[in-house]
Amino acid sequence: MTRHRRLLPALALTAVVALAGCGGDDATDAAAPAPAPEPTTEPSAAPGTAAPQAPAPADGETDPQACDGRLGAVTVARVDVPAGGSCTLDGTTVQGNVTVGNGARLEALGVVVDGDVQAEAAAQVDVVDSRIDGNIQVEQGGGSTVTGTRIDGDLQWEQQTGPLVADRNTVDGNLQAEQNRGGLTVSGNTVDGNLECEANEPAPTGGGNRVSGDREGQCAGL
Repeated sequence: MTRHRRLLPALALTAVVALAGCGGDDATDAAAPAPAPEPTTEPSAAPGTAAPQAPAPADGETDPQACDGRLGAVTVARVDVPAGGSCTLDGTTVQGNVTVGNGARLEALGVVVDGDVQAEAAAQVDVVDSRIDGNIQVEQGGGSTVTGTRIDGDLQWEQQTGPLVADRNTVDGNLQAEQNRGGLTVSGNTVDGNLECEANEPAPTGGGNRVSGDREGQCAGL
C-alpha cells in the first residue's frame, strides 16, 4: 500500500508537465505571424485600350488643316477654308498654300504666305497688308479686295461677280483681270510685269499705277 501511494503523486506530476508542454506549443503557433503575401505586378492594359493622348502643341506650333473661325499669330503648314466657311487670319504665317472653298470667306490681315492664295467660287477674299510669296488667284466667285500687299507672283481675278479692288500693292508678276462683272478699281499699284484687263463690265477705274511691263486692254490708261 505504501508503495502505491508514493507512485500516485509522481504520475500526477508527469501528466501536468505533459499538458503544459502541449499548451506551450499551441500558444507559440497562435502567436506566429502569417506569411507575407507574395508581391504581384499590376495587370497590363486590356487589349484595345487607347494610349494616353499626347499634349496639344503650344501656341505658335499648331498645324490645322482647316480654318472655319480665326487664327492668330501662329505658324501653320497650310490653310483650307471649307465650303461655306469663314476664316480670319490675323498675323498668321502659312508655310504652304491658302485655299478657299465654294461659298467661303477669307479675311487675311498682316499674314505671310509662302505659297499661293487660291479661291474658286468663294464668296469673298480679302488680303490686307500681307506678304504672299506665290500668286493670288481668285475666280468664279464674289468680291475681292487686295490692298497694301507684296505679291511675288501674279494677282489674277477672273469671272468674279462682286466688287474688286487692287490698291497700293507691289506685284512682282502680272496684274490680270478678265471677264469680271462687279466693278474693278486698280489704283496706286507697282507692277513689275504687265497690267492686263479684258472684257470686264463695267470698265475698270483707278489710276496712279507704276507698270514696268505693258498696260493692255481696258487698263491701258490706268
